[in-house]
Amino acid sequence: MEILAFGVQSDEKPLIEKAFAGKHDVRCLDVFLNRDTAPIAAGYEIISTSVNADLGGGVLQTLAAGGTQMIAQRSTGFNNIDLDVAERLALRVSRVSSYSPYSVAEFAWTLAMAVNRRVIRAAGRTRDFDFRLDGLLGRDMHGRTAGVIGTGKIGEAFTRIAHGFGMELLGWDVAENPACAELGMRYVDKEQLLAEADVISLHVPLLPSTHHLIDKAALARMKDDAILVNSSRGGLIDTSALVGELRAGRFLGVGLDVYEAEAGLFFLDKSLEGVDDDTLARLVTFPNVIVTSHQAYYTEDAVGQIIDATVQNVDDYLAGRRGDNVLVPARPGS
Repeated sequence: MEILAFGVQSDEKPLIEKAFAGKHDVRCLDVFLNRDTAPIAAGYEIISTSVNADLGGGVLQTLAAGGTQMIAQRSTGFNNIDLDVAERLALRVSRVSSYSPYSVAEFAWTLAMAVNRRVIRAAGRTRDFDFRLDGLLGRDMHGRTAGVIGTGKIGEAFTRIAHGFGMELLGWDVAENPACAELGMRYVDKEQLLAEADVISLHVPLLPSTHHLIDKAALARMKDDAILVNSSRGGLIDTSALVGELRAGRFLGVGLDVYEAEAGLFFLDKSLEGVDDDTLARLVTFPNVIVTSHQAYYTEDAVGQIIDATVQNVDDYLAGRRGDNVLVPARPGS
């Protein structure tokens, strides 16, 4: 059987081909799944998709009409999938429930430290042989307060790094993580965390209840010299409200690996055609803001685990098993 994989990065292709070798043929495409590309899947029983795929109702209907029966998404989040429509169409949908939490946690701290120590500005200067220190003043993390919103596996890994810096730890989540509590984390309400934390990092999924969790009111509660990091999902932050606060001169730094309107932009080269997203265009002009293109998960370790889980999801489907990663079962009783 040949499997069609959408949205495959050049670094991923040899890993995917190696993982499926000896089991199934795999055709890797660098294009992302959306309304325009969905017809390519005609005749493929199994497809694999990336985190930025459009798996809304219209795309799912096109896939089902073309003979697709199983979708293996190579990500943990699934807010891009209309699960109700998938169930109605009898499409089996699986995801990767977990992978290396250190990849994302370490990158979140990379963003935080880069904006704190003005690394991008400093590197740009030295390339021009400008070795002045003016405007590069950062601050120690030791003794300051880290606020972790969402203390699951990734939030816990982020907390352990903060603990290593010698920071005070505040957490907010629907349930406390004993491992974080053992590190000295105090669980407080969200308003207190926002008001007291020097570094705030988001590690919650994007759900209706968490959409724009960081809105204008939440931003207003934060310290003027706080650092805000989002390596989870772009929709957690009201970006227009964030731009307004940045224009007012607030925040020591903001590090964003995700953006709420990233679909159709991230993972693509737009350097020659430009971007007509005025909010993003304004966002990247602030000297205290770093925007990266949803790469926090992108390590050999994490990508390898994601691919291995995807292969297992395909094997489970073909064997009629329902694994832990199944979101929608396609076969009765599976």
